[in-house]
Amino acid sequence: MSSSEPLLRVDRLGAAWDRVPVLTDISFDLAPGEFLALLGPNGSGKTTLLRCLAGLESVTAGTIALSGQRIERWPAHRRGIGLMSQEPALFPGRSVLENVAFAPLLRGAEPRSAREEVGRLLALLHLEGFEDRRPDQLSGGERQRVALARTLAARPALILLDEPFASIDVELRAELRAEFRRVLRESGTAAIHVTHDREEGLFLGDRVGLLFDGRLETIEPPEVLFHRPTSVPAARLLGYNVLGGPTGPVAVHPTDLRLGADGPTARRGTVWAVGSVGRDTLVAIGLDSGERLELRGAPAGTVRPGDRVAVGWETEIPLPSHGPAPKSPNAATGSGAP
Repeated sequence: MSSSEPLLRVDRLGAAWDRVPVLTDISFDLAPGEFLALLGPNGSGKTTLLRCLAGLESVTAGTIALSGQRIERWPAHRRGIGLMSQEPALFPGRSVLENVAFAPLLRGAEPRSAREEVGRLLALLHLEGFEDRRPDQLSGGERQRVALARTLAARPALILLDEPFASIDVELRAELRAEFRRVLRESGTAAIHVTHDREEGLFLGDRVGLLFDGRLETIEPPEVLFHRPTSVPAARLLGYNVLGGPTGPVAVHPTDLRLGADGPTARRGTVWAVGSVGRDTLVAIGLDSGERLELRGAPAGTVRPGDRVAVGWETEIPLPSHGPAPKSPNAATGSGAP
């Protein structure tokens, strides 16, 4: 395969549960060594897509080609694709060394060669000195790093990551996701990472795809995706307020809203809640129109619940008027995008 050809090509892929469509017309390419993040709400089909790629779920339509070979009918063990999920699923009775060495020994490597490969992977993941520990002697983050080492030891062409940091303590999550990104880049291994955490997806992905109701809406570099949301659901997922405008819906970021504003965008409403979110103050406002929005960056103590306020903005992103219409009441999901 030349460097100009995709490592993975998915074309018009479909899947169903009991004849109910779960994935519809999914198409995308993945370049060698690329890290693709897939964002979507719960139930959007992210895990099902990974399981179809890995060979753990059957497809009802379309094709999957890896390194130029059609694999959608191949069994999972023949595909050369590794899958990691929230639970590391290490062999509980085996040491770290034995867990990571399992794949090299299974493919017939000599014990000395397998141990050298294990040593290289453990060094890459900063796990030197952990060789003799059992999984129950490791922290959650250490177990996930061992799981990644074991997956890499199988030399997969592609690694699928199904929210591997969801069960990790928040203080370790940022370090661990940066570690995974570094290791995959250094090893040259391509990966598809699914998450409903927009900050994680935007941080990790060379490109980021948005999946809604089993359909892949778009794939773009993260900076393009964030600044040019392509639909109302996309804007909401990326942390924007979605409001009705004179010519259709518009996306307004919580940090672009201003209290006490006047002018053509000014709206009036009532403060519902005020709270601190780190360095920012988050203000939830119910507009007289029935919409609601979130504002970030108001000076502490400026407003209290029940206050009547005017709010406006200067920066907005027009959204397509077709597709799902804004719901009322409406709000940015979560606590604002980065």
